[in-house]
Amino acid sequence: MYILIVFLELTVANTKSALKRAQIAERNRLRNKAYKSAVKTLMKKYSNAVAVYAANPTPELQEEAQARLSEAYGKIDKAVKRGVLHPNNGARKKSRLAHKLKPITQTAAE
Repeated sequence: MYILIVFLELTVANTKSALKRAQIAERNRLRNKAYKSAVKTLMKKYSNAVAVYAANPTPELQEEAQARLSEAYGKIDKAVKRGVLHPNNGARKKSRLAHKLKPITQTAAE
């Protein structure tokens, strides 16, 4: 209840419908922030896994990097589906993730 009262004091809405739209916008902003934060976290975990795999290419570390990639892809796809990220933004993020692992796996295979 206290958060609602503080929110009512911060908004410049003058009508009941404008106040409701402001509340909905705030709720959506917090939800979007959570999705974006989770995507960034999973991308960082994937980058760390790729760095570890690049330092010591073993099958176990490659599987770990692939698992992190799968988690990140899933969260990005979910964010795109929910409308948090634009589809092109999601595709760009996924492409950048894939490009980090590709040269390492090619050199390890040779």
